[in-house]
Amino acid sequence: MGSYARTVTRDSIIRLRREAWGFAIGSIFFAVGAVPQYAEAVGAVATNLTFFVGAIFFTLAALVQLALSGRQPPRRGTNPADRADWWAAAIQFAGTLCFNVSTTEALLTVMDADAHLSDGWRPDAYGSVCFLVSSGLAVAATRDRHTLWDRRARTWHGTWLNMVGSIFFGLSAVGAYVLPTTGDLLSLFWANLGTFLGALCFLAAALLSRRSIHADGAPATVS
Repeated sequence: MGSYARTVTRDSIIRLRREAWGFAIGSIFFAVGAVPQYAEAVGAVATNLTFFVGAIFFTLAALVQLALSGRQPPRRGTNPADRADWWAAAIQFAGTLCFNVSTTEALLTVMDADAHLSDGWRPDAYGSVCFLVSSGLAVAATRDRHTLWDRRARTWHGTWLNMVGSIFFGLSAVGAYVLPTTGDLLSLFWANLGTFLGALCFLAAALLSRRSIHADGAPATVS
């Protein structure tokens, strides 16, 4: 991007694929954890552990994406697409950290009710907002995809699937709000369904991203 422009190398292709796999695996964990039958079968601790592990994969994938976008903020002269791409990656990474906090708090609370930790709703909500903002910036970056450091870094199907997934995650965060009067969730139905559908959108985007890398002529033997 601008002064960060680079030649696409075998190493960057490998990292793009690792990024895709990280988001795919994290999405699977989130989708499974949101299924009520799974939660009933394994119990509250295992369910929250599922979300905890999924959030770690999200963070690792987001870190790879941020590293590929450039380790420093854009400088003067950076083209608009690369600028939006970097901020999309940075804000998304911040969002995954919020999910790490929320899933950790939820796991520790269910393991020890006397821990007096919060229910994790605020960082969950902040993470969802970060994902929405990041998705909007990613869509903006895709408008001038041909000027990106690597046009495979953003695709239309990927950015819009992530946008829809972020909207579902936002609905999930609203549904997961804990009513102070009763201690119940505002909507358990949307807390689960929003997470499930959002995770499926992220999963589809990640898998299609790997397919796009192959379609653009990357060596099939790289993993």
